[in-house]
Amino acid sequence: MLATLRRLLLITACAALLSASVLAQVSADLLAKTMSAAEQGDTSAQFDLGVMYGSGQGVPQNSEEAVRWYRLAADQGEAKAQYNLGLVYANGEGVPQNYAEAVRWFRLAADQGDARAQFNLGIMYESGQGLPQNYVEAVKWYRLAADQGDTQAQVNLGGMYADGLGVQQNYSEAVRWYSLAAAKGDAKAQYGLGLRFTAGEGVPQNYVEAMYWYRLAAKQRYADAQYNLGVMYRDGQGVPQNHAEAVRWYLLAADQGSAKAQLNLGVMYAQGNGVTRNFIEAYKWTRLADASLNTNAKRNLQILERNMTPAQIAEAQKLAAEWKPKK
Repeated sequence: MLATLRRLLLITACAALLSASVLAQVSADLLAKTMSAAEQGDTSAQFDLGVMYGSGQGVPQNSEEAVRWYRLAADQGEAKAQYNLGLVYANGEGVPQNYAEAVRWFRLAADQGDARAQFNLGIMYESGQGLPQNYVEAVKWYRLAADQGDTQAQVNLGGMYADGLGVQQNYSEAVRWYSLAAAKGDAKAQYGLGLRFTAGEGVPQNYVEAMYWYRLAAKQRYADAQYNLGVMYRDGQGVPQNHAEAVRWYLLAADQGSAKAQLNLGVMYAQGNGVTRNFIEAYKWTRLADASLNTNAKRNLQILERNMTPAQIAEAQKLAAEWKPKK
């Protein structure tokens, strides 16, 4: 339950906005003007065309054309085009995936102060993609982006302080950065604050406050927060003990594929806590947890099998095989 908050380690999708002059619905006249300006070397127009081709706004979607226009603008020093060029190389969109090239373009944009590029350069350093892993450098770039108010960078910087990666472990600093992002509604940061209040790390231990932050994240379908709410309701931490509520939150997390929630849900069904006792449902959820190589699940399955008929086991196995996570 108190596992370290997992930081975002995936490059964000290419979702840069068009310049303010380009509308969501691109008219033929506007497209012609943008094309004319781009062909004359206007970097903003070149960038806009790249976004239009990348997203299929006003033109047929064409990742290769998007890359061509981004590159023309990027070569002239347009930071937002350099950032998007980094993204397409990181994701292999219109070009072969190349993390080293992604790093090169992120760095050019980051050196101009682009917060998104600084954040993604931090990710590359943390994950060791395209360059040697370096937590100190990751912290440096996260901090530059976080100081500009980048929410994801604030979350990741909080995680680095919580884990002591690239900086001396400092839970108070972790709480500070999580709080900034959590106030803007970031679910990962809200979950991170919940962890700190549960453990009393960087803040006085306060289960009620932990519940508050877990609930905010859980309402955004953050599975780990939903699972932790289930644990808090099961154990009566910060709220009166309520097994039915524990089952409800476990189910929400389990439906998203959380193995630990599936395991605990299986236990609740096996024991009849908060739900009608049902060995078939217990077996189904425990088997799903077992598929994630959960060692406790294997033991629980053996116990359940001693209390079930072959027909019940077969039915439970069928239900598990047919299960699909809810999106």
